[in-house]
Amino acid sequence: MGIRSATVGYPRIGKNREVKRALEAYWAGKTDAKTLISTVEAVQEDGWRAQQARGVDAVAVEGTSLYDHVLDWVVWLGLVPERFRHLEGLEAYFAMARGLPGIPALELTKWFDTNYHYLVPEIARGQHPEPGFEGFFRTVERAQGVLGARAVPVVLGPVTLLRLARLEEPLGEVLERLLPAYRALLEGLRGRGVGEVQFHEPALVLGDADTLKAHVERAYAELARAGVAIDLVTYFDDLGKAYPWVVALPVAAVSLDFTRGNNLELIEAHGWPREKRLGAGVVDARNVWRIRPSEVLLLLERLHGIAPELSVQPSASLQFVPYDASRETGLPEALRGVLSFAEQKLEEVVALAQHLGGQGGEAELARIEAAWAAFRAFSPENPSVRKRLQELTPQDFRRALPYAERRPKQIQTSLFPTTTIGSFPQIPEVRRVRARYRKGEISEAEYRAAIDAWIAYAIGVQEGVGLDVLVHGEFERTDMVEYFGQKLEGFAFTVHGWVQSYGSRYVRPPIIYGDVARPEPLTVREFKVAQSYTDKPVKGMLTGPVTILNWSYPRTDIPRKEVAFQIALALRDEVADLEAAGARVIQVDEPALREGLPLKQERWDAYLSWAVDAFRLTTAVAKPETQVHTHMCYSEFGDILAAIDRLDADVISIENARSGDETLRELAEYGYPREVGPGVYDVHSPVVPEAEAILAKLRTFLRHLRPEQIWVNPDCGLKTRRWEEVIPTLRNLVAAARALREEVRAAKG
Repeated sequence: MGIRSATVGYPRIGKNREVKRALEAYWAGKTDAKTLISTVEAVQEDGWRAQQARGVDAVAVEGTSLYDHVLDWVVWLGLVPERFRHLEGLEAYFAMARGLPGIPALELTKWFDTNYHYLVPEIARGQHPEPGFEGFFRTVERAQGVLGARAVPVVLGPVTLLRLARLEEPLGEVLERLLPAYRALLEGLRGRGVGEVQFHEPALVLGDADTLKAHVERAYAELARAGVAIDLVTYFDDLGKAYPWVVALPVAAVSLDFTRGNNLELIEAHGWPREKRLGAGVVDARNVWRIRPSEVLLLLERLHGIAPELSVQPSASLQFVPYDASRETGLPEALRGVLSFAEQKLEEVVALAQHLGGQGGEAELARIEAAWAAFRAFSPENPSVRKRLQELTPQDFRRALPYAERRPKQIQTSLFPTTTIGSFPQIPEVRRVRARYRKGEISEAEYRAAIDAWIAYAIGVQEGVGLDVLVHGEFERTDMVEYFGQKLEGFAFTVHGWVQSYGSRYVRPPIIYGDVARPEPLTVREFKVAQSYTDKPVKGMLTGPVTILNWSYPRTDIPRKEVAFQIALALRDEVADLEAAGARVIQVDEPALREGLPLKQERWDAYLSWAVDAFRLTTAVAKPETQVHTHMCYSEFGDILAAIDRLDADVISIENARSGDETLRELAEYGYPREVGPGVYDVHSPVVPEAEAILAKLRTFLRHLRPEQIWVNPDCGLKTRRWEEVIPTLRNLVAAARALREEVRAAKG
């Protein structure tokens, strides 16, 4: 019995984005598979050594992932959908991730309530696993060579895999076919000297976990027979009603998240099986702030009094934070001192475990306490921001006229108006211009001239293909959140703070450390440039307050609602300035609205109340003549349609190209009264859809929506695509909209 330190996952992109570069070079045909794999393996081994060097006792060993860990388990378990089975190796792997002409990729959606995306498994009726674990075994053997007995393999649990998959049969039936493969996996690991395996089952924190009870008990009764100790790892929330039966499963340890939810209360209410080790996830793996040592030590002491055998660890995989805060030398020292990225979190885990076990750690914990004292002096409150929040009234959250009265005053278009979501290709030339300006190699005037030239090109392309409502292209923006945060007070930005969104798409989330204010206009100059090149309406493009909040690392000393309202007030002023500059259409994107939902439904109403209010606070200042758009992606809306309706946006565009039309059916059944732009172009795939394919998709929309409700647009922004893909796709999109327009007119006689 005792105390140990452990991890449950680590960043896998490389400190200098080595994996991104290797992937994109491979896809471009510039390198081979051997080079790609060796790069990924080197990054993985660097991560193992970093954990070992800091004294972590049990190091999580995940599979060698080239794109997505869920996709990896689809491959290793032999659950490849039929449409990909004629392909082999990496061709099949990346086809599932990105698609091929005529072969749609797997659906991409959010991993629980994080900003990471996973590929949704598809398991057909009667499909039997055809497992091949050789690749995973090789990774474990490499890890054993580096880490020795510290290596603890990580497996995506069978119940979570199936809970997140698209199944054509009941989960229990598929599970029975899958369990022999998992049993064989454990036996293979046992034969390689593995004594313990982490089984990750985050689905057990979902609100419907009780409905999975029989399946979980069946699965772990079978897996326990393999003779390998299992650490059942959960994260992102508490176990809720599932707690009593989960901790009774035949496993050696259960790992819980103590940074979210109420697991402490559950343990104190129901007790703890003292023969099991408790994995105490007390270091927040999803935010970048240092621990508050006194608070965390009190928590650990309470837990240790209940669970004599304790593992101190991060709350989840550290893939959700960057590598090393010490590299951010451009940040103020007082701020940098309270930042904790992956390497700092390792130090915190080890120091806490040492202190709790009576083996030291006091110096590190005292240093962290001193850093917080210095930060409080560095970042005081902004009185004007606080005063403005206190003076808000109900009228500040309402448009001047209801939708039915304001819509006739807004822009008028033909049926099936065409537009895009916002960004256009961020090709190397664009990125080089931004980089040269950032390094001081070109003047501000030269930088603006270069950006304006790309804006002019984008407007010309859009007019040339015949789009109805245009965008400026967002060439000045590295990221839809980072750009705004860089212009707002209260935000800080990193140079090396990259995290994976999906595949080779990495982002640098801003850090919200203080009160948020807008010192000057954010987007008005670029809008005015774009509008000067065309008589067609150009959209003012803003990222909404909830998305900025959810895609940032927020401060934790005030409620998230208050942070969202501070951002909303800054954006509200920008809406007013865009209107004054002549904008007739303003888009306020909220792709992260739904992903911020608590994982347990009983907490939804409280979140949706303030999240929708934040959007309304941003947009209610718009005049009736201004058409307000919003965009949402990776979202299922059926269970929050009342909140979507309450946004009171005039037009909503949604991800739809990889999905069925369930969302449209739900909108129709709800009686959604406003206009909708379901995506017809999968921007995550290099495939250029033919006009006929887009037209066929549009025809299905008419089953659910009135013709005058439908807009035609891609799924999302086009920044990750190439012009050679975008231009023909937009031509086909416009051609399809025109063809449908004629069909509807002909049908009316």
